[in-house]
Amino acid sequence: MFTVDRRRHVRTQLLERARGDERIVGAAITGSAARDAEDRWSDVDLFFGVAAGIAVEKTLSDCSSFMYRELSAIHHFDLRAGSAIYRAFLLEELLEVDLGFTPAGTFGPIGIGGFRVVFGDAVDRQPGSGSADPGHLIGLAWHHVLHARISIERGALWQAEHWISGIRDHILTLACLRLGHPAAYAKGADRLPPDVTGPAQEALVRSLDAGELSRALGAATRALLRELRENDSGAAETLEKPLLNLAAVS
Repeated sequence: MFTVDRRRHVRTQLLERARGDERIVGAAITGSAARDAEDRWSDVDLFFGVAAGIAVEKTLSDCSSFMYRELSAIHHFDLRAGSAIYRAFLLEELLEVDLGFTPAGTFGPIGIGGFRVVFGDAVDRQPGSGSADPGHLIGLAWHHVLHARISIERGALWQAEHWISGIRDHILTLACLRLGHPAAYAKGADRLPPDVTGPAQEALVRSLDAGELSRALGAATRALLRELRENDSGAAETLEKPLLNLAAVS
């Protein structure tokens, strides 16, 4: 397992490499380190601005070669957000290194995450994945209630568990948005009050049989409606009867 010193050394190596690459005109520390909130388990999170006229993909490809050759990366995957490409690497000592590359014109904070410029000029805050749409989440939640019931009726028990877990995740995300906590990846879920987490906990699936899945679906539906009453009372009023019928809650 990686050490804190190893993590610091990897971050320093990557920033020094970026300073020496004329294609990279901006670098920032992101994630928990940018908020002075690192702990023993934190990743390395860096974001780079690529000079105008330079291909982002080529710059990222060359950095990837460095990651495998010099830093013992063993795997990676990509995520795109607008003009930015994020590549998440796993090093052999189980340190995750997340590197983002974007054209210089969009080098700046995305969403609500931390952003500390190391060199270069950042543009104003950009809209991004940090701002989820409550209306969309509500739609996904009723969709999951419907498909959880269908899965139970079909005897597709693992699929039912998948949908019920999704309902619970959307409840926690809606509550985080309502209360001003980080919503992505359940980062704010542990700050939620017991009147939110208690009902959500009741929706945990304890075993894969139809009776237990129906119980968990009913608990998830009640917890969802409770959150909707706080978040969107109109949606709660519209959806309450059909959702309770779907979940077979009396």
